[in-house]
Amino acid sequence: MKAFRYARPGTLDEVLALLDEHGPGASLLAGGTDLLVRLRAGAKRATPQVVIDLKRVKALRSDIAACAVRAPREAGPPSGVETGSFLRIGALAVMADIIEDERVRRDFPALVEAAATVGSVQIRNRATLAGNICNASPAADTAPALLVYGAVINLVGIGGRRGVPVNEFFLGPGQTVLRRGELVESLDLPLPQEKVGAAFARLTRRRGVDLATVSACCLVKASGLTLFAYGAAGPRPFLVSDDSGRLADPYGDPQEKERILQHLISYARPISDVRGSREYRWAMLWVMSRRALQAALDRLHASEQRGCLRPAQRG
Repeated sequence: MKAFRYARPGTLDEVLALLDEHGPGASLLAGGTDLLVRLRAGAKRATPQVVIDLKRVKALRSDIAACAVRAPREAGPPSGVETGSFLRIGALAVMADIIEDERVRRDFPALVEAAATVGSVQIRNRATLAGNICNASPAADTAPALLVYGAVINLVGIGGRRGVPVNEFFLGPGQTVLRRGELVESLDLPLPQEKVGAAFARLTRRRGVDLATVSACCLVKASGLTLFAYGAAGPRPFLVSDDSGRLADPYGDPQEKERILQHLISYARPISDVRGSREYRWAMLWVMSRRALQAALDRLHASEQRGCLRPAQRG
């Protein structure tokens, strides 16, 4: 392991100053579940000039809070954030917090399912949701769920604050829209304004701790809009949609549904690697899409029958 500087600032301003000073030579330490692996890789991976520990920064929260945005009549809502109620997840909230939160389980069950697949129990008690998306892995487990739920990433930097829809956050493998001197402060999940059903599906080489070979998340709204988001199927997690209402119709023509699904899947750009060939991923995209769609439809039907979303099973 190469030598590097370790900093433990107590304020957000100190963190931003260090990020601006060192640029790409700075690495943030929150959970550390990915950073420590890179550090131990030594010469095989670039070693940062400075590691910035965020645990003493009180301005960065680890809780999950219910919030509401009320924009003045003369002005629009903050950039990237729609007017309405939402859950705000602090940058230091870990996967276990998300899995156990009853509000997340009620309104965002697919995110609970995705978070439950991240690493082991020990990892889920250290890994943060913010860190999972900032690594910008094409196979990031929580990214597909965040995409279908329309999450907004709240960024803070020396130039101020801005909100970025998660669909615009990922640029490519390991690349995001984060600017020099900027970090994720929190994530917002807009609460559903109508009945929805959503489900997450994931395929790995083996049971246990492994990156996804293919992952898919589907959300169906009562109005008929169907959203799909995919991981490990291209250079970045991506979102596609069908607004025809045909996929959302439980009695729709199966052949027509197949044609629509094939069109949506065509946006994928899978590769061959140690976890699966390109051809295998294409085949599994079809399988996972059908499974996620059926599960989402089942949950939508259940929510309409009972007037609430069915919580996801605990991971």
